[in-house]
Amino acid sequence: MLLRAATWAAAGATAAALLYLIGFILVKGVPHITPKLFSLTYTSENVSLTPALVSTVIITLLSLAIAAPLGIFAAIWLAEYAPRGSKAVAVIRITTETLAGIPSIVYGLFGLLFFVTFLGWGFSVIAGAFTLSVMILPLMLRSTEEALRSVPDTWREGAFGLGAGRLRMVFRVALPAAAPGISAGIILAIGRIVGETAALIYTAGTVAQIPANPMQSARTLSVHMYALSSEGLHTGEGYATAVILLLAVILINAASAAISKRVGIANGARE
Repeated sequence: MLLRAATWAAAGATAAALLYLIGFILVKGVPHITPKLFSLTYTSENVSLTPALVSTVIITLLSLAIAAPLGIFAAIWLAEYAPRGSKAVAVIRITTETLAGIPSIVYGLFGLLFFVTFLGWGFSVIAGAFTLSVMILPLMLRSTEEALRSVPDTWREGAFGLGAGRLRMVFRVALPAAAPGISAGIILAIGRIVGETAALIYTAGTVAQIPANPMQSARTLSVHMYALSSEGLHTGEGYATAVILLLAVILINAASAAISKRVGIANGARE
């Protein structure tokens, strides 16, 4: 009884804190959402968030294009091809978990030293995308591997019994069954990219413009919000940007739930 009460109290406190945070952002930000905030060009008068919104989409797509294939195929090797109990696999998993716990500011410094300085890319979209891809790669790898390992071994044995090779089994049985978990990992990675600030300040820069090519500097919504808040001149517009960022996160979570549900229904119908 006491444990149940403590659980409900903790859940209530968490929900209350979340509602207070959302309400605070909405109260502070909604009055400052005006048409000039969505102008195509950023100026010191309108502090438009449209360039930051476009840059966020570009950096997100580039980061996923780099990290998703690497993470998924690495997870396939770990779950389906690597020997069970291998020391190399254990080392890879420990390394992956360690990388997942590194603060984002460290990834930003790494991107600054390697992509920006050593490779000579400067503060650019491509430098920010590669830095973020390194940052979300452990998340992609672990979520995909766990999703693949959740597929029953009897399904694999059934595929082998019907004459399917390992590669055919992976792409026709294991991956479709693990698709909800993989899609959830991708959505979580998108959420981390959208909310990232520290790593991008050191790599992508803070230029408020729509990048004409990947070698130009740009700022995302989170960096835009940080810049406006730190300047202290357009705090209201910074809260308005936070509202848009909050809506983006809600849409991402809703898309994650819808995709996972649809994929699950499709797999159930196929079975």
